Amino acid sequence: MKDEILKNNLEHTLFSWSKQSGLNPINVEYAKGVYIYDYDGKRYIDFSSQLLNVNIGHSDTRVRDAVIEQMNAVSYVYPGIITKVRGELGKKLAEITPGNLTKSFFTLGGADAVENAVKIARVYTGRHKIIAQYQSYHGATYGAISAGGDPRKHAVDNQAAPNYIHVENPYFYRCPWNSKTLEECANSCAAHVERVIKFENPNSIAAILMEGESGSSGCIKYPPGYWKKIRAIADKYGILIIDDEVMSGFGRTGKMFAIEHHDVVPDIICMAKGLTSGYIPLGAIIVSNEIAKYFDDKPLPLGLTYSAHAVSCSAALAVLDIYEKDKLVENAANMGKYLESEMEQLIFIHPSIGDFRNTGLLGCIELVKNRSTKEPMAPWNAKPEEMQIMNQVAAKIRELGMFTFVRWNWIFVAPPLCITKEQIDEGLDIISKAIEIADEYCY
Repeated sequence: MKDEILKNNLEHTLFSWSKQSGLNPINVEYAKGVYIYDYDGKRYIDFSSQLLNVNIGHSDTRVRDAVIEQMNAVSYVYPGIITKVRGELGKKLAEITPGNLTKSFFTLGGADAVENAVKIARVYTGRHKIIAQYQSYHGATYGAISAGGDPRKHAVDNQAAPNYIHVENPYFYRCPWNSKTLEECANSCAAHVERVIKFENPNSIAAILMEGESGSSGCIKYPPGYWKKIRAIADKYGILIIDDEVMSGFGRTGKMFAIEHHDVVPDIICMAKGLTSGYIPLGAIIVSNEIAKYFDDKPLPLGLTYSAHAVSCSAALAVLDIYEKDKLVENAANMGKYLESEMEQLIFIHPSIGDFRNTGLLGCIELVKNRSTKEPMAPWNAKPEEMQIMNQVAAKIRELGMFTFVRWNWIFVAPPLCITKEQIDEGLDIISKAIEIADEYCY
């Protein structure tokens, strides 16, 4: 059976971000907790929560039961008809988000949440430009991928959506301004953002779009005070803040939303992934009371066939209940501290670890050939021939029974929020053995 499954998938489906020949995907049979299992009975510890979305862990029957109950009542009605779960989910999101964010529009995932957030910002402000960061990712649809700075967009650069302006990240480990302190990096980067805004005409800029905390672009931590500086700049010029919490939201960083670490309230939050823990597709944007009131007497120019899908909303409500009952946000904060303490030992052992950046359970190990020069094991947007070392590391990780993302010179550490100390130890032991390969290339 497993051979037929592999054959059907390889011959009749397309795979994201990959050349389609020579693939050797994990042939998963089932998953439970922080583990996935293939048809040969091999167990893999899931150290990236798949795409940083399976926050509650795999195969929680409480979500299944909620979905079945909803499907027994009604599975789908058009978005102009209301359901009990839609209203309950909207109310719950208003309760758990910061500040005066009060009304949600439901999407299918993160990319279309970003698309609709940008659209609503442009309509509300009457402006058209969006400021975003180079080292960021906001989704793969045309608008979202144009907003991000991830090089995966290069294939469609000539068809990119217009009016996205990019700025540098406050990447302290590789600071563009050679800052000596985190505070200096925050100040220099914020000043750079304001300069760009002035060059671009502040009256043309609708919003600044940033991730609550950086994710797949290398978990580039915002220096203390940076988010507040960006909020102040936005307020100065009448610009909205769109906070993309698709990856960093729902307990991933040890708080319900990553921006809460910075004591800043955005005007719009984009969410998905952890909203349903990946069990069923669902995304959302939640807007401030001021933005919501603007559309009391004006048509809202947003619409999706599957917006506020009842079954997806029921899954989200079940997942949000699990976060609270199982204290998963608190566990993410505690396990994050444990992870950081254990990583100190790995940094001491392995000369190839140049930097480790982490918030809660959103972490990334950056491997270098030399700690003094910071020469990466593989450069940003590495060509295939530049990935030889990191490909060996990735292969070893899989061989030893782990699923996680190895991207350029980064190894991601973002397990489900239900993880235990013992399971963190298991995962770090695998990573440590794989990093021994990289150590051999240090000078």
